[in-house]
Amino acid sequence: MGCKQMLSIGPGVSVGRLSRAVAGGAMAMLLTGGMAKAGACVADPVAVSARPAVSSGLPPVPPEQAEALEAAVRAAFPEAATPGIIAGVMTPEGIWTGAWGAADPDGGAPMEVGMHTRIGSVTKTFTGTVLLQLAEDGALSLDDPIGRYVESLPNGDRIRLRQLATMTSGLLSYTRADAFLDRFFEDPALTYTPGQLVDFAIPGSPIFAPGAEFDYSNTNTVLLGMVIEQVTGQPIGEVFAERVFAPLGLGGTFWPGAETALPEPFPQGFTLQGNAATPEAPSNATHWNPSWGWTAGGMVSTLGDLLVYGQALGTGRGLLGPETQQERLRSFPEPAGYGLAMGCVDGWIGHTGELPGYNTTVFYDTTTDITVVVQANSDIPSGDCGDEAVLPDNPTGIACASPASRVFGALSEALGHPFAMP
Repeated sequence: MGCKQMLSIGPGVSVGRLSRAVAGGAMAMLLTGGMAKAGACVADPVAVSARPAVSSGLPPVPPEQAEALEAAVRAAFPEAATPGIIAGVMTPEGIWTGAWGAADPDGGAPMEVGMHTRIGSVTKTFTGTVLLQLAEDGALSLDDPIGRYVESLPNGDRIRLRQLATMTSGLLSYTRADAFLDRFFEDPALTYTPGQLVDFAIPGSPIFAPGAEFDYSNTNTVLLGMVIEQVTGQPIGEVFAERVFAPLGLGGTFWPGAETALPEPFPQGFTLQGNAATPEAPSNATHWNPSWGWTAGGMVSTLGDLLVYGQALGTGRGLLGPETQQERLRSFPEPAGYGLAMGCVDGWIGHTGELPGYNTTVFYDTTTDITVVVQANSDIPSGDCGDEAVLPDNPTGIACASPASRVFGALSEALGHPFAMP
């Protein structure tokens, strides 16, 4: 586009692409409220952590509910700037899934349930979960200083692992560093090491004292991945496989590292980020090197896996003990905000994921035990998005939102619990 872009792999509160309003602005408001009083976003953490895992082989949801969910997607899809959508809802009694639009607009292939997509910052919830598992095991403490594991960081002796997980460390996100942005958009095929990513953030850090404020920073979660590798003595992909994928049976979830290929089947992903994209001709970012996201945004998954994972993320079943899960559910600011590697709005807990070409939402409703997942093969926003690049047929008069977030908002309304600030 001839101008510098702000790289996005999730919601944030800074400038450019990281200021994306999600689900009608609720997530952006959630994140800006990140330092409010901790407490009551989840009404009863003990009850939530006691829920059983949803059994496999669930029947379809009742026909009237399926019709309402289908209608919600069909109404929201035309306002979402994406070729295709995959969506699913899992309740204690049943499951509903569907796919709309194109996986490959040029070739004509339709979007299909079961396709693999890049899930961006939903990866952060996996990283945070493993961190909490290691704390449960006594292998580390959330109150350990990051300097114990990674040297030469600004305030490394004062920043606690807990502050990295809650985005209150004061370390600049490397995805807001000009040196990184210039290099990435010059050549999206480059491979990065975690240490290189952190190095991009150091010249601009700290931006505040540890614990003083909230700032959504991908540097935080990359550092947590480095800690996990050091403590376990294993590559992060093996850790995820042993501690999350295998226990939950997530056979379609994949840690790519620097591998640019996606498992079959997968949709093509489109973006307006980068130097070559224009509103008339978005860039195909399907095979951009994912190493730049690492433990902050590198993972690949499927709808079925994310539905199972979303419920486990909410209850802790198969992942964390009840006491640890309850601590996680109490970590959110009141009435909404970002806690231990995930966010909460009015009882909805989870994360959005956004990186060039793909957008994902995974949220669990703690009030109803319902999980909602949406995947889109575009990260292009639509609506009243200010200076952000949008498509030529962009709808106006509606709040700016990324495609999966827009559809998730519609589904939450159809379920009777709109994702909105209380």
